[in-house]
Amino acid sequence: MSWKLIAFAPRGVIEAALLAHEDAHDWDPEIVISGSEVAEDRPNDWQLEAWIDRPPIRRDKAAIAALFGKRAPNLLVEKLPDIDWLTHSQQGLEPIRAGRFYVHTPEHPPLDQRGVRDLVVPASQAFGTGQHATTAGCLEMLGEMKARGLVVRNCADIGTGTGLLAFAALHLWPRALTTASDIDAVCVDVVVENAAANAVPIGARPGELTMLVADGMDHPLLEARGPYDLIVANILAGPLIGLAPHFAKSLVPGGHLLLAGLLETQEAQVRRACRRAGLRIAERMVNGDWSILWLRKRVLAH
Repeated sequence: MSWKLIAFAPRGVIEAALLAHEDAHDWDPEIVISGSEVAEDRPNDWQLEAWIDRPPIRRDKAAIAALFGKRAPNLLVEKLPDIDWLTHSQQGLEPIRAGRFYVHTPEHPPLDQRGVRDLVVPASQAFGTGQHATTAGCLEMLGEMKARGLVVRNCADIGTGTGLLAFAALHLWPRALTTASDIDAVCVDVVVENAAANAVPIGARPGELTMLVADGMDHPLLEARGPYDLIVANILAGPLIGLAPHFAKSLVPGGHLLLAGLLETQEAQVRRACRRAGLRIAERMVNGDWSILWLRKRVLAH
């Protein structure tokens, strides 16, 4: 991104703006936003950052300001050097241990510890290197599902990014028919390269990973391969709410759904949407500000 716009406000104000962004159906997709703490020792001081690959015009600034309602904070505008900021921000990331998994970039050696699966994921143009609390939480929850005896024969990872969660699922259930998808076509090459680096076979048979480009569950192959024992979706609260009935329809009775990408403040909304779709909470985890939800489809749900 070549330009960045920044607004500073208390945490609650920024979180409300992020929720407003998810509900803004006419949002310009060229404007990418996120919210975060300004510093670890100032947990209530947050910033909203918006990136755009062109000089921002008045309409862009007005759209961002509108997320805050009538009391919008000042917007700072910054021109950025020509850098792949996602890759740049991920360089030098420290390895993490998340349940049964150890995730590291190629710059760090594997853990080589018995009972722990090493997964190497380089900085890339896709989300999901494991360091984010949502991804790490999903890895831990997948391990907990396995420990509780969950048997998975057919799995889908929706919004896979780097493929990390699909790789983890295949490690835990090595004979499962596994499908990974993402709305961003750039993820296809990223997942294929990462699969090769982690000795994950690409293919269409059980024990292999099939990668495709899809908007949510909207793909003929995703439909043909269903219904699923397990669906994983680490995306955003807004899409999770919209996709809840589609997830439920794509699960076997009693099937499992692992959701992440939602702030703890957004959990109630997501759970309401899931409850309406016939999905009930089985377990939850909070990792930092983020909720990770394990849900099950009612056996008699239609």
